[in-house]
Amino acid sequence: MVAIVGVGDTEMGKLPNLTSIELQALAAKKAIADAGMNVGEIDGIISSYTLSEPHPMPSTYLAEYLGLQPEFNTAMQLGGASGCAAVGLAQAVIKAGYCQNVLISFGENRLTGLGREDAIKRLSTFGHPQFEAIYGPTIPSFYALIAKRYLEEFHVTSEDLARVAVLHREHALLHPHAHMKKPISIDDVLTSKWIAEPLHLLDCALISDGGSAIIVTSKENSRSFKKKPIHLLGYGEKTTHEHIFQKDDFRLFGSVESGKKAFKIAGVTPNDIDVALLYDCFTITVLILLEDLGFCQRGEAVSLLKEGKLKLGGKLPVNPHGGLLSHGQPGTAGGLNHVIEAVRQLRHEADKRQVADANLALVHGNGGVMSVQSTLILGRDSR
Repeated sequence: MVAIVGVGDTEMGKLPNLTSIELQALAAKKAIADAGMNVGEIDGIISSYTLSEPHPMPSTYLAEYLGLQPEFNTAMQLGGASGCAAVGLAQAVIKAGYCQNVLISFGENRLTGLGREDAIKRLSTFGHPQFEAIYGPTIPSFYALIAKRYLEEFHVTSEDLARVAVLHREHALLHPHAHMKKPISIDDVLTSKWIAEPLHLLDCALISDGGSAIIVTSKENSRSFKKKPIHLLGYGEKTTHEHIFQKDDFRLFGSVESGKKAFKIAGVTPNDIDVALLYDCFTITVLILLEDLGFCQRGEAVSLLKEGKLKLGGKLPVNPHGGLLSHGQPGTAGGLNHVIEAVRQLRHEADKRQVADANLALVHGNGGVMSVQSTLILGRDSR
């Protein structure tokens, strides 16, 4: 078993004076300080790709920038699943004895380094070159296909999706580093411009600058650090496809299997979870993941939303930091921020957004177009 013993993040939003590597290094130094470590104690590094400043060997670049010569280094390429998957990988390499203290640090100046239009243009290249990209679709249009199928099957409305965006904005207003600082209403969401029907602008994740980092170490080593260690109790991962035209069923995704595996390893159930951090690249994914991960039956997620059960103070608070929809989305660092928020919730360090008596958290990452799913169960106490 491993534990997270340090976390660090930057502000989210427009940070024009920081490059991607500087954002990664700043977050890394904060995480190292949070753990009470020296930089030289890091002997493993996991980083990730960036769109704004691509580098052929990003983890080696980060190691050199920090002045490190690690025993293990690699970079994740799983999109929004990368944050959770990196924690799963850190557990594997520590267990194998390759290294002891793994730094996971992601960051990108996607907003100021690319801008919204260029970022969308880069993301459009993720489609299959022969069967998708030549027709000009974007990632939002792929998710719109999934959303349209869901809305029609379960009689869900655009207003219901808007409730997800409003919830995330309410939560983000309690986070000092959040990209968005102003409240929004359902009408604001519904009157924002169409991106790909049925998804409006405010149904879509932000494009932000920012960095995030965590330190993972063995359960035995975790006792020597200054902060409360947060233990990885279970991890599950599942890949079902890369390109959406290869998906034969828009109602069944790998999150079902990744969630079941994580719960089985952890020895807990959805009813035991105190707070959920769900990958919210679009409002529709929150509803789908709530159902796929077993928090409710298919088609029932909107009821949880309308009944207030997903708010702070509700039965299952979702994304208390505001998620990708309002806290920020600086590339893969957005998913790692979900892990950081879970750690702070379980340490009871979340201030005004603290979930009372939080002991168990679920964190879920989604890469590509519902392509790769990764699920973590984190606990305040080891098992």
